[in-house]
Amino acid sequence: MQSNVRTIAPSHNQIRTEVVTTYQQLLHAYAIRSICFIEEHGYPARQEFDGNDYQATHMIVYAGDEPVGTQRIRWFKDFAKLERTAFREAYRNTHVLKACAHFVFDHIARKGYDKVITHAQPKYARMWRIVLGFKNAEGKAPFYFDGHPEPYIELVKKLSPPENAISLHTDTAVMFRIEGFWDAPSAFEAAA
Repeated sequence: MQSNVRTIAPSHNQIRTEVVTTYQQLLHAYAIRSICFIEEHGYPARQEFDGNDYQATHMIVYAGDEPVGTQRIRWFKDFAKLERTAFREAYRNTHVLKACAHFVFDHIARKGYDKVITHAQPKYARMWRIVLGFKNAEGKAPFYFDGHPEPYIELVKKLSPPENAISLHTDTAVMFRIEGFWDAPSAFEAAA
């Protein structure tokens, strides 16, 4: 019996990252985090869902229509901070990580930020350095979380904002558009 279900391999070119703009996408992001952090690693839900989700931009990674990864970005004065990076086990590879990371880096740079940081345990910090070009933050001691046996290392990556980075000089209409869709006029923009 032949199945009509098409399987998408983790290295397939249908891997895509999107800015979360709908409740369904946010639920997908929360589901991925629940699977990876609460179920697999045993982190308490109150730690995983820490109150910062409403002040953050979320990204969701899909393989076709199936959610496979997520990442949260929080915004500070001089930098963006990547948090809660999680991928379902079958999609934990450099192809998927790079596809997500480059989309996220472009998004952060488009908002005018030239620096992104993250915190990672030593084995993951090594991957962030080798695969994505992060460097250890200078002068920062490792940080220990309650219930985590290994320290977290602060990592930093420099970005180059593009010419069309969002700034005070950006056309007003652009600043009214949906996050990440700055080049697409909204249905509510009046014709000049």
